[in-house]
Amino acid sequence: MRASKHAGGSGGGALENNRGISGHVYTLHQRLSHALSLGTRYCDEKELKWKCTDIEIQRHVVRSIAAFLDSVSADTVHHPLVKCFAEMNRSAFPEKQSMVEVLFGSETYLEDSLPQIVGALIGILQYKSGAVLSMAINVVVKLFSTLPSSILRQYMLDLSHPLLSLLSFDKLEVAVACAAALNIVLSSLNVKQEKQASEMLKETKTVVCITANIRSFSAETMPSDYFQEMAYLLSTILWRWPPFRYPVWNDSILMKALESLHVKPDLSVKVAVLKLYSSIGLCGNGAKKLLENGEALIQTMVHCMNSSYSPARVEGFRLAQCLAADQQGCVRVTKLCCEPLVKAIVCGMNRRNWHSGKVYSDHMPLLVEACRLALITRWAGEHHGYFWKFGIDKVLLDLVLENFQNHPSQHLLSVEEQISMAQEGLNSNFLLGLRPYVWDILGWLATHCEEGFKLNMHGNDLHINILITCACLAFVESIRKGRQIYQNDIIHTCRSESASRAVLMMMYSPSKSIASKTRFVLSEVLKPNGKEYLKHLLYSINYTSSGNDISLPKILPTAIYLVGLTCYLGLPHYRKQVMNGDGMKIVLAFLNWCLSNNIHIKRQSFAPHLYNNFIDKACCCECTEEWEGKDVFLLYGLWALAELVHKTGSVRTNQDILSSELDDKEAQVVSILKEISNEISTYGPSWYAAYILSHFGLYGFPSKLGKRIGKALNMEEDTDMQLVLANGKSLNVHSVVLAIRCPSLLPPEELPRDKKTSSNSSLNDGVDKLSGKVRKEVRLSAHVDCQALQRLLEYAYFGHLEAGNDLVKKLKPLAKSCKLQPLLQLLCRKSPKWGTPIPSSDLAPALGPLGQQFSDIILEAQATEVMCWTCNVCSLSAPHMHVHKFILQCSSDYLRAMFQSGMQESHSRIIRLPVSFEAMIKLVEWFYTDQLPNLPSGCVWDNMDTEEKIYELQPYVELCSLAELWLLEEVQDACFRVIVSCLNSARVLSLKIIQIAAKFSMWKLAEVAAEYLAPLFCKLRDSGDLEEMDEFLIDMVRAASVRLSQEGGNHSR
Repeated sequence: MRASKHAGGSGGGALENNRGISGHVYTLHQRLSHALSLGTRYCDEKELKWKCTDIEIQRHVVRSIAAFLDSVSADTVHHPLVKCFAEMNRSAFPEKQSMVEVLFGSETYLEDSLPQIVGALIGILQYKSGAVLSMAINVVVKLFSTLPSSILRQYMLDLSHPLLSLLSFDKLEVAVACAAALNIVLSSLNVKQEKQASEMLKETKTVVCITANIRSFSAETMPSDYFQEMAYLLSTILWRWPPFRYPVWNDSILMKALESLHVKPDLSVKVAVLKLYSSIGLCGNGAKKLLENGEALIQTMVHCMNSSYSPARVEGFRLAQCLAADQQGCVRVTKLCCEPLVKAIVCGMNRRNWHSGKVYSDHMPLLVEACRLALITRWAGEHHGYFWKFGIDKVLLDLVLENFQNHPSQHLLSVEEQISMAQEGLNSNFLLGLRPYVWDILGWLATHCEEGFKLNMHGNDLHINILITCACLAFVESIRKGRQIYQNDIIHTCRSESASRAVLMMMYSPSKSIASKTRFVLSEVLKPNGKEYLKHLLYSINYTSSGNDISLPKILPTAIYLVGLTCYLGLPHYRKQVMNGDGMKIVLAFLNWCLSNNIHIKRQSFAPHLYNNFIDKACCCECTEEWEGKDVFLLYGLWALAELVHKTGSVRTNQDILSSELDDKEAQVVSILKEISNEISTYGPSWYAAYILSHFGLYGFPSKLGKRIGKALNMEEDTDMQLVLANGKSLNVHSVVLAIRCPSLLPPEELPRDKKTSSNSSLNDGVDKLSGKVRKEVRLSAHVDCQALQRLLEYAYFGHLEAGNDLVKKLKPLAKSCKLQPLLQLLCRKSPKWGTPIPSSDLAPALGPLGQQFSDIILEAQATEVMCWTCNVCSLSAPHMHVHKFILQCSSDYLRAMFQSGMQESHSRIIRLPVSFEAMIKLVEWFYTDQLPNLPSGCVWDNMDTEEKIYELQPYVELCSLAELWLLEEVQDACFRVIVSCLNSARVLSLKIIQIAAKFSMWKLAEVAAEYLAPLFCKLRDSGDLEEMDEFLIDMVRAASVRLSQEGGNHSR
């Protein structure tokens, strides 16, 4: 039996004692070294390895390791002697960050012992002796609790493997300890180790094992900690590795088991379930699954949020954040449970609920989670009313001012006293970390208020008044400090940005009460130095536009300056100074700088409190972007430009503009705004661009689809309806366009019963036959002006129109009667309301019952042997879709030429396509929406096998081939990108795709697939996987492999 080379001895003892280590630690180390020597052997005379199967020796080693780890616990490493030792050796170990690292990274103690400790634990775990397993697993936990992760990182995966094999051990205490240990180990992995760990989890079928354990859990016969540890471990795995989410939320038995558990009275079990639900909800599909029958879940979640048990409250808030991570999720959650949810949020934010109202460190996690959840106020909805009902203004003020409730004479404060009180409270720096949340919540509440909202509607208006004052003071202070912002001021500036934004949103709140109060207070706060600050704002924005610096220290103050300029423009006595300071020129230069430099910045990039782990870890989400999206600079700049144009008379009336040439400034404005309208899809900037263009006589929202469909307005040969005015004039239109975009122009009998129309039209019993085409005649009332109707039809087809002031007056009542609210808002030049979506140009509803009655052509796909087809419109048994000829013609020159050729296809009502039904669906969707449907993504895609992925990809290959024939370059490019992106993520798909591409003679795609196969050529050749391919395809891959070799690429063998 060989002992360790460093097993001890008198010389070693002298060395240890000379280095100042306590005798007790030294003795335990000697015992540990001796114990390890009993079970280790040299393998091939080179390496010591654990080779012991004796249970007593295993038990002795485990106890020795535990005793030694206890001796180097936190208390020991802070012993003066150890501190002294660490300080003396820091110069020798400059990379070490802690005393434990210095101690264990040195030549003393564990130079060889740590690998032997880990090796012994691995060997003992692999031996699976029930008498020692629990002790060994607990020592693993102690090892990770005692030593820094940086020291143990190289051993984590080695330790994980035997632990994974013990999760289904028949002794429950072993399985529980194993799950706890694995949770610690997997949580400690760094990013580089994640891929290896993922493969290990797949190989050992860990998720399958854990879900089986949870499914078999019985609360009556098994300890609750068994379920808790399994749930915590599964939660950690789902959090770090998205591909494992799908088999969990798709396991109906497991989900039912969890449903039965979260209603149990045991709070610790509820916490574990909620934590697991939060990880499941990271998958968008998983979140939907949770909310399918989510009433009981939401009730449990809210119950935990109101619990006195802090961990339960925190997990409740986190789950709610996960489920309401986007607007759709927020709507689903608040629909199930609105008032109790908001009440729980406000209660969680209320520090007065704690004894004496003091905030201690253990309260902060709950406060932060509650404030994060309260950011659901950024979306409009009925929950806003409940926030006010439950006193959110008072709660927010308590998070800003520590002693406000103790202030005397609160109801009799003058404006000066309010400013003084607010300034004193801000200077105390109370709960600074929560202030960005407070300002954002305040701003969202203000921007989504109803027009008639008054400050005293929900009680004492002093709270909201003081909040407004605090925000204005913080905003002005951020401008004052703007010239001294350096790297170490970034955190302060982030808080200031939120306050500035809150002031902006309150100044332009729909509530006149909030808006007027904010303007008044800001004017008072700005009185001493307002003009000087404004001059600095203009200079700074202009300076930004002249450079290319978009680093964080630069974009932070720029965001504040843009917000500040817009706030100044809301104060009448400062507008003239802005114009005299070349405000219009500076704003236009800034917008042009954003466009020419392709500046896209999300607010989250300079507002860290908005950073949410759920966003980074989420998968399979169909999240719509925030209103400002990734163009927050454009939004702020356009907002300022809108105020300049609307309130300063910076441009002529649109009547003057339309009847004459634009001057240089006006031409520049229109040019920039049209570029934004065409290139930017984000709702906020698009709305403000449209709003400003309305001052130039341009109304609406241009789109690629609208540009295509607009061609049909002059294609009379395919129209099916004639609008007849009272003066006898008529206009030919397509019924389906009106049914989708302006249904009020159609008589009631032309629409489904649930579609209400105005009284502007009536259907004539007679029909006209023009050029062989039957057109229904619709007579309009005498109130409809011909020119206004023509412009309205332009809006219906193109999505936008052009009109002077006189015509606008006629258009307003027609737009109102036709319920075209976005157009009416632009015609009336009302400022955009935050969160309002852009009117959709989507014609997809025309493919449903609403548009099928107007269909005049059928697209038929290739049938498959397994397809059984029935149609509720016609008796055709082949797979097909009822579509509209004019839409196809507008989108494809090839089809237009075919329909006008006079050949057989031009008269046929059925067009047969050489593609599958799945490919045809995608093509038709592009015709009607200008978008191709997306492939499944995230964990759904990751859990598909190769055949399933090919099934999803093949329609894109077919469509790519057809698009080449039909000259649809946009469709062809989009399909090509989809296919190549999948090859990049899974090279094995290239084997199938190269053969499918060859079948459709798509040689460009085949070449790309060959390039992806090139690194694998030797491996594929040796395995025989290339044998199923044609020889010329093998030659193509071989040639790509040779090119790769010549370029110095690596081959996988």
